[in-house]
Amino acid sequence: MGNPYLEVISYVERLHRQFLEVVKLELEGFGIHDINNIQAMMLFNIGDAEMTVGELTLRGCYLGSNVSYNVKKMVENEYLGHQRSVHDRRAIHVRLTEKGIKLRDSLTAMHRRHAEMLSQAAVSADDLHAAGVTLCRLENFWIRAADFVQRPQRLAPVSSPPAQPLFA
Repeated sequence: MGNPYLEVISYVERLHRQFLEVVKLELEGFGIHDINNIQAMMLFNIGDAEMTVGELTLRGCYLGSNVSYNVKKMVENEYLGHQRSVHDRRAIHVRLTEKGIKLRDSLTAMHRRHAEMLSQAAVSADDLHAAGVTLCRLENFWIRAADFVQRPQRLAPVSSPPAQPLFA
C-alpha cells in the first residue's frame, strides 16, 4: 500500500477530471457545443446570484486563472448578461440570462439524477457526509499549512570592500 495522503490527493485530482468529463458528455447529450464544461459549472455555481467578475473567484464559483476569458465567452454565447456597476465603473456585474438559466436547470437535473443513482453504486448519504467532512478537514489543513511553508530566506546584500585603485 502506498502513502494514503498522496493517494487521496491523486483521487481528488482524478475525481475532478472525471466529473468534468461527465459534464462534457451531458453538454454533448443536450446538443450544446458553444460552452465548455468548466464554463457550464461556473454558470451552475453562479445560480441566481448577481456578482462582479472578481467575486466569481472569491465566492468559489471559479478557481482558475482565466475567469475573464470564460466570462467573455459566456457573454458572447448569451449564457451571461453583464452590466457595469453604477458605483464602481471598473466592476462588471454578471448574471444568468434565460439561456443560462435553462442550462443551469439542466445541470441541476443532472445532479439530481446522479444523487438518485448513487445508491446503485453502493454510496450512501453517510459515505458522502464522511467524505465531505474529511475533505473539508484536508482543505483546512492545506489553508493552515500554506502559512507555514518554508520560504527561501532573502539574503542580505553583501557589502563590498571599498574600491581600490587599479594602479597604486
